[in-house]
Amino acid sequence: MKKYQRLAQQITEQIALGVWQPGDRLPSLREQVASSGISFMTVSHAYQVLEGQGVIVARPQSGYYVAPRPRLAKPAPPAQVVRDEAVDINTYIFDVLQASTNAAVVPFGSAFPDPRLFPLAQLNRSLANVSKTATAMSVIENLPPGNEALRHAIARRYASQGMSISPDEIVITAGALEALNLSLQAVTEPGDWVIVENPCFYGALQALERLRLKALSVATDVQEGIDLTALEEALNTYPVKACWLMTNSQNPLGFTLSPQKKQRLVALLNEHNVTLIEDDVYSELYYGRDKPLPARAFDASGTTLHCSSFSKCLVAGFRIGWVAAGKHARRIQQLQLMSTLSTSSPMQLALVDYLATKRYDTHLRRLRRMLAQRKAQATQTLQRVLPPDVKIHRSDSGYFLWLELPPYLDASVLSERALQHNISIAPGKMFSTSDTWRPFFRFNASWEWNEREIQAVETLARLVREML
Repeated sequence: MKKYQRLAQQITEQIALGVWQPGDRLPSLREQVASSGISFMTVSHAYQVLEGQGVIVARPQSGYYVAPRPRLAKPAPPAQVVRDEAVDINTYIFDVLQASTNAAVVPFGSAFPDPRLFPLAQLNRSLANVSKTATAMSVIENLPPGNEALRHAIARRYASQGMSISPDEIVITAGALEALNLSLQAVTEPGDWVIVENPCFYGALQALERLRLKALSVATDVQEGIDLTALEEALNTYPVKACWLMTNSQNPLGFTLSPQKKQRLVALLNEHNVTLIEDDVYSELYYGRDKPLPARAFDASGTTLHCSSFSKCLVAGFRIGWVAAGKHARRIQQLQLMSTLSTSSPMQLALVDYLATKRYDTHLRRLRRMLAQRKAQATQTLQRVLPPDVKIHRSDSGYFLWLELPPYLDASVLSERALQHNISIAPGKMFSTSDTWRPFFRFNASWEWNEREIQAVETLARLVREML
């Protein structure tokens, strides 16, 4: 980089950091020469470049000043309920996810935690153990609803929270996403209305598109969660069949609903005879002493379909999830037999073997501690390098941060530019069918902070400053 370019970049960064405010007079050419030690022609060239970019303005016989920022219209408040007759977002999500699968990319846009936090050696030993003892009958024994010992182990974990869920209503699936998709398919038909959060996990939008369902996206706050008043409005206005929500460590915002709000939510849905499909894949990743209860715990009728998995807290590659399906258990088993047939038999058996070692809770305590530490470190690093007008929304669970750019910026553009530097983020457009969340992006903070990650964050900060 040439000297005049370096000086121009330095002044641009100072303006972005607020050292020089709009309307401030910059040091004169001679003052800049004296302070920087570079030639008059170099300083003059740098100022001319900045003036050409609209960063500064020249006033005759007065000097150079920081250009005023453009007057921006105040964005309209987001609609409380956004209706979509036909969801069409899968192509965009696919393109973003495909672009970040390269091993050379720093995966801040990934949905999965750092796999090095998982007890892979112990899990591989369990997999080796069951491969020696598996028989020809193992496949049959693990057909839907799934391995009996695994379903009993999951039922006992519900019982440890005071929830009485029979192993007979638990269906083992190929990850939580299959559990969620089968649940949605079991209670809806093409053309039905389904409520989701705004923003919501993009898998919900993909499922609605695939099943040709109509979406009602209900306003959701980064701290308080779904707006129950807006939810009631949607329930009173539309013939809603199902509601797909995350009540614990919501993706992408990170909040956990209070027990009181979960109770009101369940009562409201039961009043309108609407099935709650609860996506609870992050519930083990809480930071406090007590694991938060799911909404299912407040549903005396047992109509809530509670979906979870081991993918985010133990091992992603095994693809083992489940749904506590209540009265829908038989229907979900039928749907599974017609689609994937069954969940991998060796993976089910390996999990049963691992859970029998009693090491799972020890692993979870370490995992929660490491995620909390890394999230705090990521927050501190981002606060240090990002421009001050970028807001960082942090929750006390999980491993996601939700970053908010100034309202006139588009995180999709930032994502495209970051990928050119082998850095992925998850832009807000992935999580909504509306334009409300364009200035936002999700950031995965589960990675160990080495030089590679720090350099990537510094590059991301520079790209944001350039967009500003």
